[in-house]
Formats: sequence, structure tokens, C-alpha cells
Amino acid sequence: MDRETAIRKFENVKIWNRGGERAPHKPLLVLYAIGRLLQGEERLLPYAEVDKELGELLREFGPKRQSYQTQFPFWRLQNDGVWEIPEAYLVSQTSSGDARKSDLDVYEISGGFTEDIARLLQDDPELALRIAQGMLDAHFPSSIHEDILQAVDIELPSAMPGNGRRHSKFLANVLKAYEYKCAVCGFDVRLRHQPVALEAVHIKWQQAGGPDVETNGLALCVLHQRLFDRGAFSLSDGLQIMVSDEANGSAGFQEWLMRFHGQQLKFPQRQSYYPDEKFVSWHVKEVFQGDYRDL
Repeated sequence: MDRETAIRKFENVKIWNRGGERAPHKPLLVLYAIGRLLQGEERLLPYAEVDKELGELLREFGPKRQSYQTQFPFWRLQNDGVWEIPEAYLVSQTSSGDARKSDLDVYEISGGFTEDIARLLQDDPELALRIAQGMLDAHFPSSIHEDILQAVDIELPSAMPGNGRRHSKFLANVLKAYEYKCAVCGFDVRLRHQPVALEAVHIKWQQAGGPDVETNGLALCVLHQRLFDRGAFSLSDGLQIMVSDEANGSAGFQEWLMRFHGQQLKFPQRQSYYPDEKFVSWHVKEVFQGDYRDL
């Protein structure tokens, strides 16, 4: 297998999709497995390890769910031509063709990249990093890429480009709509005439089909951008800033997060730019962690 074929296989990994719900299970498993390979570990990962580690990744970087069903990506990646489970014949399947989790546990099943892909990634770390960057760009906003990379033990070179998803027109329109101020704290530092550390943030992520329109955007300083994209706070139906009951800390927690809890968003200059309820609802369901704190 050559480099381009491997890249296309990972680009074509099929992601479960229903009504805009996020399903980062396969991307996070691929990133975790690449991280293990780059650390010199064996290509086949015990399901017990995947169940624990992928479960933690999904709790950190996935939508809030009652359970995370790690057996699904572990089993279904076989269909994408990048993954194999040598002892799959031992595992009974459900009516939908998925593995029974109990069998994965009982038979101590392992799975991982196919031998040719594993060998290619081990021999060509640059290719492995390129695939990792592609997974990040396709499924997560850039503000949380570094957090994910640290969690999976991957270090990308600072010179490695992303896929250029940032749209300058969206940035310009959203910053103008919010009069070049953070919609949470009002931060508006400029260097001469240019805003510094201020971003246009998609409420519904581009990676989930969120459009480049003002009603799907917020102007946020880089700190509140990262907190928003990690789900530390979201917005209520009345566009109040609502902090998660799972967010905590000492230095900075009160000053930069809790002091804004329950406060009204700093609205854009026109009502036609106000955040759309359907995008806010998506963020609460798919990104926000925990529950709203009491007011």
C-alpha cells in the first residue's frame, strides 16, 4: 500500500450520522491507535484497554451520553479497510452486525490497524502525523486540537498545516457583528487597528455542518473560545451564559468563568445577528458537558 492510498482510506472512514449528532468514536480511536504506534507499542490493542482509554477520550471530547459504546468503533473500523480483529471469529454478533461486548471481554479480543497500514505508519511517522491532522481537521475545531493530541500522546510539528477550514469572510462578519468585542467578557484589545486574540467561533461546528453565518457565530476571546469549544459553558434559551457543573478550578475559575454565570450574552449590534436557537440547542446537546450550575 502506498501513502496516497492510505490517506484516502482514512479520509473515507465512515462516520455514523443521525440528525446532526456528533459521533467522534472512530476518529478518537484512530488518533489513540496512531499515538500508541508512534510510542512504539504493538499494533493490536486489547479491547479492555480501548474500552477504558477510548471511554475517557469520549467523556472528554465527545458529546454527553449515558454510555459510550466503545465496542462499536472497535468493531466497525474493520469495514473501513484500516483495522482488523484477528480473532473476530470468536465474537458473536447482534442483529445489526455489531460485536457483543461480553464476547470482546470474555475472549480478551484485540484489534488494531492492518499489518500493511501499521507498517506504513511506523516506517513513515510523517504520514502518521498527516493522517492524525486530517482526523482533527475533519472532526474537531482547531481550538481543542492540542488538548486531544496531548490526551493521545501525539506531538505534531508546529509547521504542519491544517486544512484551511477557517473562512476570513466569516471571521470578518462575526467580529463586525459583535463590534470587535468578546461576547462574554468584552475583551477588545487591538494592536494599532487590528483585534488581537479575538476569534469568530462557530456555535454549531463546521465539522458537524454548521454554516458560516452570523447567527451561527460568536466573537470570543481565545480563552472563552477554548472554554466554549470544550463545553465548559454554553447558552440558555434566553442567551444567558451558563457554566457547567463539571467545570471547576481555583486561579482564574471565578474571574474568567463563574463571574459570567447567568449573565446575558453581550449581544451583536443587530437582532438579526443574534444566535439562532437551533445552533445553540445543538451546542448544548453535542458539546456542553454536565448540567447547568444553579443560578
